[in-house]
Amino acid sequence: MERLLSEDLYLNPHRLSLCGKIILFNCKRASATSDSERSELIFRSLSFEREGSTFVKAADGAAVIGRKTSAHVDIVKCKCAINVQRRVTAACVLVTKKSETGESFQYSLLTLSSLNRLEPCIEFKLPYQMRESVSILHGPTVLWSHAGNVFYASLQAGEVRKVPIHLSNIVIGELPFHKEQVFVLGLKTEQCSDTQSTSQTLGYFVESGHVFDGTLILPNPYICITRCILVLSAEKVDNMLRSVLVSATSNQQLVYFENGIVKDVCQLPFEQPENIQVVDTGRNGCLFVVSFHQGHVCAVWKETFQVASCWSGVSSVHVDDFLGCGTDQILLVFKHEGKTGKPLEKFLLTDLCGISHSHGQDSETPNTLPPPPENNLLTLRALESRLQRGLTVLQELQQEVRVKDRVLQQSVQALTDAVSERETILTKHEQEGLIALWDFDEDESKDEALDDDKMEDMPAVSSKPHVDKLWHRFAAERMVVGVILTTDSSVPVAGVSLSILTETGQSSTPAVIQTQSQVFWLPAPCSSSSSSAATFSEPAAKRSKQHNVGRRNDLNTCRLAVTAVTRLTPLLNSGSVKCRVVLHYVQRQDALALMSNPTPAVLHCGQVPLDIHSDFQTQLLKNPEIKTDEVMEDLLSLMAVMDHWVIHIDSPDHSLGDIEGWIQRRVGCKRIEVMPQYLLLKSSGPSALMLLHWQQITPFQGELSVHSSQLQMLQFLDSLLAYLPVSCSIQPVKGTHGQRAAQIFSLALEKEVVSLRGCVSSLLCEGEEEVEERKIIGHEETPEPGSAEGLQRCRDVFQRDVERSKMRLSPLVDVKRYREFTQNMSKVQLDGDLAALLDTQRTLLG
Repeated sequence: MERLLSEDLYLNPHRLSLCGKIILFNCKRASATSDSERSELIFRSLSFEREGSTFVKAADGAAVIGRKTSAHVDIVKCKCAINVQRRVTAACVLVTKKSETGESFQYSLLTLSSLNRLEPCIEFKLPYQMRESVSILHGPTVLWSHAGNVFYASLQAGEVRKVPIHLSNIVIGELPFHKEQVFVLGLKTEQCSDTQSTSQTLGYFVESGHVFDGTLILPNPYICITRCILVLSAEKVDNMLRSVLVSATSNQQLVYFENGIVKDVCQLPFEQPENIQVVDTGRNGCLFVVSFHQGHVCAVWKETFQVASCWSGVSSVHVDDFLGCGTDQILLVFKHEGKTGKPLEKFLLTDLCGISHSHGQDSETPNTLPPPPENNLLTLRALESRLQRGLTVLQELQQEVRVKDRVLQQSVQALTDAVSERETILTKHEQEGLIALWDFDEDESKDEALDDDKMEDMPAVSSKPHVDKLWHRFAAERMVVGVILTTDSSVPVAGVSLSILTETGQSSTPAVIQTQSQVFWLPAPCSSSSSSAATFSEPAAKRSKQHNVGRRNDLNTCRLAVTAVTRLTPLLNSGSVKCRVVLHYVQRQDALALMSNPTPAVLHCGQVPLDIHSDFQTQLLKNPEIKTDEVMEDLLSLMAVMDHWVIHIDSPDHSLGDIEGWIQRRVGCKRIEVMPQYLLLKSSGPSALMLLHWQQITPFQGELSVHSSQLQMLQFLDSLLAYLPVSCSIQPVKGTHGQRAAQIFSLALEKEVVSLRGCVSSLLCEGEEEVEERKIIGHEETPEPGSAEGLQRCRDVFQRDVERSKMRLSPLVDVKRYREFTQNMSKVQLDGDLAALLDTQRTLLG
């Protein structure tokens, strides 16, 4: 009996895969106890055995679906679908029974439970037989078309229903939503006049009955040629449907769509596609497996969108984790004519990435695919990218040409007016930071004479930083203290930090509170000329006006803000009413002065009251569009308290677009006028504040600076990725604060090598000088070679050469010079060790 069941089951079975197993279905007629007959639906699940590379039986069973001898039972379709009532994916089988008269057809959808039992799910009767495409979808839902209409039956509907919209060129798909998953796309034709008609692409959700714009999924021209689709992802943004899908067309093309726009096209090797499945191979990427009519199958790489392999003579293709390794494999079951009673006589199990198990395929040569045609879309993208880069360079050159033409026109006009003795009216050259050649020498001589007169009377300019303002803010459980300094850039400072000192009494020793300091560079007070001069290149006929470094508020004046953040608990426990703020810095002249000759300095900035009841009105949050000192202080305080990330964005294929405009269009985003490069994104709650700064490096690259919490940063990046092109790459940028420590370390090593080479060279040169002196002394008049005196002289010269060679190999060094050499090298090596320690600490903290 078992052998008879196997022969009936394996003769022409219907197959599907579920949970790494293959399930076979078939109908059979078995003799009952009486003379009557009954029809049964039999099934068997098979699991893969690696040792023998075969499929073995895991479970089997049967269910009676007809007891009348005249009833003709057949399987219409089998597929896996989600059962919404049990919230599991189940194997579904649709069977039909033809009545005795042949006027009606009874359809039953059965599901295979976890207990390996076939259970009825949906039953309905039709006056006709399903002949066109039938689909088993989410629900489960049975959907088919007949006589130009679309019908469906599901558990929720409980009956057969018709889609109320008359659509042609029907395409059926599923969206990954909790509701409104199954949809139908098609063309709706409307007659405008007797000779003209218009058609539009509409979509219809089966569960809810809602109608939507079908062009959001497929463009109108592709509806007529699309044979099957597979939706990869979908979401609703501002009540707009955004989707990513692939479709196989009758033009032998696999098309990749994003929001209804074609992004990539792959030429397929066969005609009449029927189904698309996706294979996740893990680290090796994803594949699209396309099944065709007459037993053809091909696989396409998702990343390159090129055909990976193809097969012919395939009975069925399945995608599942048959090996239980956590990734998907492709199971190709080939057609065979033998009736051996084995479950799968000829098959191939592979993922095209190293996994390959076959049975009955050893004697056959693998099918080879002709080289695929060149993907013209990739070529167009590369040309588009090059064109955009070329247009950017051309725009910059055109801007420079316009500036030069304007200067030349003004020069010619001035020359013509001078010849005609007319008054010349030109734009003010001060707006460009330029000065005429005939005015330059006179102004320069006046400035030099004035500077020479004032040089004797002017005292030496102090390199000590000047404290412009001291402020403090309270943010949650922390206090922020800030100082705005003005210093001379010719004498740079390093190691800038703030300390907070508390005193409980007059005789007590001040206690230092642990703080975390940051330094922010501020724009110079008088930088309008410099900024405008940097915008346009200098024409050849004019020169930039020189700036006197001795003047106040010139280009050598730097303004910086130093902030310190500390917790309120130690301050409140100290019992202090006021806290002193002390600035620490190191003045240096070169990169190695910090190690070799450190000059630590301390500057008392003032006192701040420790009054947590004081009402600080945050002007920045109320109105970021005003320009006041309080708003600047609020901004610096927020930047000191918030976490900071710098993200580099690179788009190799497309320009990035107006990212700053996209940020401004978000709800609650405003520009901060005191620092226009920063945007404030304010949502509900103080923890939702974000400070954003976008810097466009090139049309294809840029850096985004984000001040916020980590959660807010990740949520913002998730929204930004949906706006950016798919080919964009996002990389975090490490802070530049550690570059100075690495530079100091490299300079220290260089100084150590140079010192070692100089000391050794000086010691060796002394020995060489002594040898040369002896050599010069020996160069006297040479006697005749044959005499005894000449022979003795040759012996002396040879002996001196031997001694000189020994001294070069083992030179003798003066003890005093050697001590000086070791002392100098010890100092240099200590500087190198200190630089290495600073660089190591920077690496560990970074």
